[in-house]
Amino acid sequence: MQPTTFKAMVVEEKEDQYQMSIKERQLDDLPEGELLVKVCCSSLNYKDALSASGNKGVTRSYPHTPGIDAAGVVVSDESGTFKNGEQVIVTSYDLGMNTDGGYSEYIRVPADWAVKLPDGLTLEESMMLGTAGLTAAQSINALEEKLSPADGEILVTGATGGVGSLAVNMLSKLGYKVCALTGKASSSDYLKSLGADSVLDRTEFVEANNKPLAKPRWAGVVDAVGGDILAAAIQSTKPLGVVTCFGMVGSPKLSLTVFPFILRGVSLVGIDSQSCPMDLRTKLWQKMAGDWKPDNLHDMTESVDLSGLPDVIEKMLAGQHQGRKLVKVS
Repeated sequence: MQPTTFKAMVVEEKEDQYQMSIKERQLDDLPEGELLVKVCCSSLNYKDALSASGNKGVTRSYPHTPGIDAAGVVVSDESGTFKNGEQVIVTSYDLGMNTDGGYSEYIRVPADWAVKLPDGLTLEESMMLGTAGLTAAQSINALEEKLSPADGEILVTGATGGVGSLAVNMLSKLGYKVCALTGKASSSDYLKSLGADSVLDRTEFVEANNKPLAKPRWAGVVDAVGGDILAAAIQSTKPLGVVTCFGMVGSPKLSLTVFPFILRGVSLVGIDSQSCPMDLRTKLWQKMAGDWKPDNLHDMTESVDLSGLPDVIEKMLAGQHQGRKLVKVS
């Protein structure tokens, strides 16, 4: 029997400020959709922190429940795609942006947003990965279309963040030599524990590569930052190298010449996990449950419940975040 009420984190706009609190909601409050899921857990991503702090570029209207990731058990599916009791993963699309998200004991979404939990992952492990894992996997998949470990070193920027930490660990497991770029000198041991062969300071890196064509070093780049760091990475990528980008916490602007592209044949690949096609999405989840599953997944993850989210979100927005955050919902 379905409950009529449930608990969820709700962000409300009050006098130009945004406040987070745990509220009791009605099942009828959920948006339309064929698939009703009892949520076990979610995760914390930068986009969630933006939504929770009132960023109208992410979430247009409030009250709202953030959480772009959710994993749980199917309660009902009007489309007939999933059986009651099946375990599923729902990430990205509009979940947690303008559709109430995973920081809730229940979600209701279109059935074609969900992926069956693959063998090799628990529900909690799927959320240790979440959108961050899917983004890292999509980036690695783009690299592997043109590169192999024999081609040389891979640079991962924003390496202490969720996507960066997972990318470092997955690339290392796949046999790549990885250099981690960070602004946190104290995180060197953490990054090396994930598999980084070397660690660079981001300020020194930008200064050393602030020229139209810098000394080529990287066979590939996984960039989570954007701005000057992405420009410096492109300018120091080897001929026929591949650079993937998906973040803009540094800046959405990219200032550089066309020289790396027309004189070295560097490829710049944008990664959009939100609209990742379902066939590729399913393939990448299978890989993350198998050969690409990070060895250090549990070590890089801390757990928090809904009541502890405000403090963790504040730290993420202040740049004091490291690794992944698993959000335990029920």
